[in-house]
Amino acid sequence: MIKIILSLLTFFTFANLNAKEIKVGIILGFTGPIESLTPDMASGAELAFKEASDSGALLNGSTISTLRADSTCIDSAAATSAAEFLINQGATAIMGADCSGVTGAILSNVAVPNGVPMISPSATSPALTTAEDNGLFFRTAPSDARGGEVLADITADRGITSVAITYVNTDYGVGLADVYEAAAQARGIEVTTKTAHEGDKADYSAEVGVLSSAGGDALVVIGYLDQGGNQIIRGSLDSGAFDTFVLSDGMIGDSLTDTFGSELNGSFGSMPGSTSAGAQKFVAYAEANGVNPSVYVGESYDAAALIVLAMALGKSDDSASIAANIMKVANGPGTKIYAGELKKGLDLASAGFAIDYDGATDVNFTEVGEAFGAFLEKGIEGGAFNTVSQR
Repeated sequence: MIKIILSLLTFFTFANLNAKEIKVGIILGFTGPIESLTPDMASGAELAFKEASDSGALLNGSTISTLRADSTCIDSAAATSAAEFLINQGATAIMGADCSGVTGAILSNVAVPNGVPMISPSATSPALTTAEDNGLFFRTAPSDARGGEVLADITADRGITSVAITYVNTDYGVGLADVYEAAAQARGIEVTTKTAHEGDKADYSAEVGVLSSAGGDALVVIGYLDQGGNQIIRGSLDSGAFDTFVLSDGMIGDSLTDTFGSELNGSFGSMPGSTSAGAQKFVAYAEANGVNPSVYVGESYDAAALIVLAMALGKSDDSASIAANIMKVANGPGTKIYAGELKKGLDLASAGFAIDYDGATDVNFTEVGEAFGAFLEKGIEGGAFNTVSQR
């Protein structure tokens, strides 16, 4: 018995000596046009990192220390500087960024030159599919190449036959607007105009005037709920130009309905998401841990979970090892791992067993490391967003 106890003490002492603090970056737009969404997204990622740290099963009891940085969502130079700060502080991987333009800038200017993997929970531009990434870029949100078609399907199914389109003049807005326009026209929907808007103007009366003159059954707003898009909706409602709005994922969040309430009843949109058992398990798990499972929070949890599981499978927190193992834990085959089960996944991966991480959003990557993804049709009734169905 004494020998057994001594052996166990030796094992745990050895494990403890090899435990260390691993730094991981979280870069999201804590200021800017989606700032109402990012605190919950960060909390979702930090929930997964804490779960891994508390489990004692990550690399001989190592723990994750997170470093936050502000992408601004729209300022590529500021985002690049913020990401460089994370690397200089020793971050071995990055959860983020959020908006497509800054994500591309960080990828090309920081992640690739430094060999650091990054997993975005919300960058959806189709242009990122073919970005030069040296196998370092992944995203748990699906591309707008599919998202635009889903939104057009919902528009057609709701009996809308003509739309005006306004889109924010960013990689995200341009890419999604092009996909949506083509998909809408293919479904017999007339596009009366497609007009860009900037995200940081004080007055949008000119844009609203152009959209109003073109007319349509509804106004498609492809933009950001905290800057630009919300002001165009306000102007459209006040002028009587439109009373039904088709909303991109960047426009979906509680701050929109908190602002407009029942004025937006009958409007609708789509966003990545699932109604699967795994997704429902995440909702319950997040709420039990004080995290609001709102827009892109599940994707953020999954991005963080993939990072720690890749560490376990590769038995290393080295950036190259993490990047090499993300696809392996995301696509299996192996034991299914869901939200709240990271200790199980870490134990299995550390022992060399194959795992298939499904997590909060039914994670399954294409060959280039982006989510195939399901979408949720969201409708506004009673002044609040409601999930209508999975698409």
